[in-house]
Amino acid sequence: MEIHRATLDTCAQATGTVVVIDVLRAFTTAAYAFAASAADITLVAAIEEAFALRERNPDLLLAGEVYGLPIEGFDHGNSPSAFLDVDLSGRRLVQRTSAGTQGVVRSQNADTLLAASLCCARATVDYIRRHPGPPITLVITGARPVDPADEDAACADYLEALLTGQEPDRAEIVRRVRESQVAAKFLDPAAPNFPSADLDCAVDIDRFDFALLVRRQEGQLMMEPGPHLPCGKHG
Repeated sequence: MEIHRATLDTCAQATGTVVVIDVLRAFTTAAYAFAASAADITLVAAIEEAFALRERNPDLLLAGEVYGLPIEGFDHGNSPSAFLDVDLSGRRLVQRTSAGTQGVVRSQNADTLLAASLCCARATVDYIRRHPGPPITLVITGARPVDPADEDAACADYLEALLTGQEPDRAEIVRRVRESQVAAKFLDPAAPNFPSADLDCAVDIDRFDFALLVRRQEGQLMMEPGPHLPCGKHG
C-alpha cells in the first residue's frame, strides 16, 4: 500500500485518496456537528467567503476560528464540546479554520477527498478500504516550523497502522495528543477559548462510526458524513 505524508505546503500536489487531518480542532468539531445531526458543512478558506455564502442563504450557520479564536459575526467557534448538547437537525454549516479547511481547499488534485480526526479515524480507514484509490496521502495540517503538530502526526500514525493491518497503541496516541504543543492551550484555565473539554473530545478515539467525506459541488467543497458502520461505536 502506497502511503505518503504531506503538509499544507505540499498537499496541492497529492493525487489519489487524500486525507486531511486536523485533530485540534477543525475535524473533531465537524464530526461532533454531524453527531448533532447537522446536514452538511461547506468548507472555505476565507472569512469573507463564509459571510458571502450566508448573505445568499441566511439559514446557514457559520463556524470557525482565526488563530484558534472565535470570529466576530460567526454563530459558532471551533469547539467540538460546544456541540455536545446542541440539536443541529437539518442545519447546514460553513466552516473556516486556520489549518483544517485550508488543507481541504488546497488539496485540489485529490481524486477522493476526506477530512479526519481521531474520533472518526477507524471509520475513515473503513471507507478507504471500501473505496480504494491509491496512492493515499495523509495531510498533517498543523505542521509549522515552530510546531511539529504531533497531535495530527499521531492521528496519521494511527490511520497508517490501521491501513497496513496493525493495531495501534491507543493509549500512546492519546498521550501524544495530550502532550502536543498545541494541547497546552487546552490545559490553561486562563484560556477560555480553549476548553479542556475540547481536548477530551479530540482524544475520544473512534467515537463515531462515520467518515467525513468531501465532494466538489458547484465550485464549493461540501462535507457530509459517510455511511454509518453497522457495528456502531467501534475500536
